[in-house]
Amino acid sequence: MNKEFEQKRKELIEKLGVFLEEHDQFAPLAARILATTILYGKRGVTFDQLVSNLCASKSTISTHLTNLQSQKEISYFTKPGDRKKYFKVNKNRLLNKIDDTIAMWNRQKDIHKEVRDYKNAFNNLEDTCKDSLFDCHFHDEYIVFFDQAQAAISVLREKILSKIEIENKNN
Repeated sequence: MNKEFEQKRKELIEKLGVFLEEHDQFAPLAARILATTILYGKRGVTFDQLVSNLCASKSTISTHLTNLQSQKEISYFTKPGDRKKYFKVNKNRLLNKIDDTIAMWNRQKDIHKEVRDYKNAFNNLEDTCKDSLFDCHFHDEYIVFFDQAQAAISVLREKILSKIEIENKNN
């Protein structure tokens, strides 16, 4: 493989690994393993490649692979006549992340609705001074944002789901 291309993959593994550490709260090596499986794609990456590329011990790689599999982040497949396991990203991983995001947005939206409703009720009290009135415009706009964002990500989710269903029929 081209050395320049290999160097770019190493840089991306590190960059994506740092992101996964911060965003998804993975341990550093688990994040690098997941990043590696993402960048190796459908062809998969072997245990020996992970040990070599990530410069980690076999036991540490094995522990993280087991954890990532139990979390349904990655899976493996085998090839006829080859005793190796090839690890790849679980094809439902992105759908699961989208579902988690939608659920979080729904919780946030519900809280904003409650806060907005409380503020509106407070504003409607007879003895509320005009200087104490809440401006609920922010909450209304944020709720609209959540609805629009959820609609957009739901379209993406359906496209991904359709692609997975087509792949499953072809396999």
